[in-house]
Amino acid sequence: MIFSQTASRPTGLMLTLLFVVFLLGMVGVRLWLANRQIRHVLSHRAEVPAEFATRIGLESHQKAADYTTARVRLGMFELVFDAAVLVGLTLLGGLQILDLWVSSLVTHDLLRQVLLIVVVSVLLGVIGLPFSIYRQFKLEAKFGFNRMSPGLFVADMLKGLLLGLVLGLPLLAAVLWLMAEAGTYWWLWAWGLWSGFNLLVLFIFPTWIAPFFNKFTPLTDETLASSIRSLADRCGFALNGLFVMDGSKRSAHGNAYFTGFGKARRIVFFDTLLARLTPDEIIAVLAHELGHFKHKHILKRIVFSFAGALFFFATLGWLAQQSWFYTDLGVIPQLGGRNDGMALLLFFIVIPVFTFALTPLFSWFSRKDEFQADQFATQQSSAEQLVSALVKLVDDNASTLTPDPIHSAFYDSHPPASIRIRHLLAS
Repeated sequence: MIFSQTASRPTGLMLTLLFVVFLLGMVGVRLWLANRQIRHVLSHRAEVPAEFATRIGLESHQKAADYTTARVRLGMFELVFDAAVLVGLTLLGGLQILDLWVSSLVTHDLLRQVLLIVVVSVLLGVIGLPFSIYRQFKLEAKFGFNRMSPGLFVADMLKGLLLGLVLGLPLLAAVLWLMAEAGTYWWLWAWGLWSGFNLLVLFIFPTWIAPFFNKFTPLTDETLASSIRSLADRCGFALNGLFVMDGSKRSAHGNAYFTGFGKARRIVFFDTLLARLTPDEIIAVLAHELGHFKHKHILKRIVFSFAGALFFFATLGWLAQQSWFYTDLGVIPQLGGRNDGMALLLFFIVIPVFTFALTPLFSWFSRKDEFQADQFATQQSSAEQLVSALVKLVDDNASTLTPDPIHSAFYDSHPPASIRIRHLLAS
């Protein structure tokens, strides 16, 4: 968007006020929830819940409590730091300074805007790096989960940067070009481009992106593979392969996931998961994941995300034309030049502040899907085996058995283990 010398000045600071109120509200609520979680977990640290007393030892339970509180405390520091950075970039003029600096280096509108977004992205990555390093090499290492070397950490960062340059830069340049050339409804074209790009990434992720970071080898246990294929056939799930991923080179945490579309579908196991669960427990876990497929949870989430993206692109299309959108957030629009890159930056760094209140709604829908997938798993395998697998995963990942109910209702995408197990045993 180009603003002329006669562009109208904002009549007030309504957006500034709303931004400050919502930001303080978000920070306040998140800190309150974090304190609730810490107090509740520590208050139940001394005793294993009765339903887990024969399955999980006191030492493991206390490790989970300590791990949970350590993560929450780190998250509290990171939250306050991120809020300060956000204020510094917006209301205190950080983006304005960076915009002027980039403008002194590059005069071409498109290149200038691309460079501005790259600079801000790199800056945010750099200032957030100490938290990532501490989390990986101090917190995770303290509780025995880190297996990543400093060299691998750096290599992952460089690979992520390269991937961002190869995939992200062309998309960014295309969106900025559409904002400048596609007219009033540029946002509709940009949404279509963004949607197509995300579908492409989902399609190529299993065969091109994931192997860039991890090694994948075919599952060699033919007995287990045969049981998995039989389960997939019963559920109408077409498979293109069963693979084991070397997750142990980064973390002791275990996991498994489905990925890909159509003929590219595959099931991926972390090697740490296979080392811990029995074949029957693995089948039960996969039956749960296939429940998501059978009930079309993944497809529904993709459709919902695309619909949400359409709304946000339309909102951005309107906001980008309003001078107060920039000035109320600490930026003076460039006169006679394009401000599309700045509009993108402002929108995407402040929108989480205004959408935070929707978090518990999304969490509720996710937990609803998990219960549905659990129910499907009991029909295709064994409730007892799924319970056994859940207990092992909770134990191995040091997940707390006693989360604060309000904190859990607000954030958790999965129901607490005790509630899931209660539902499973009652089914």
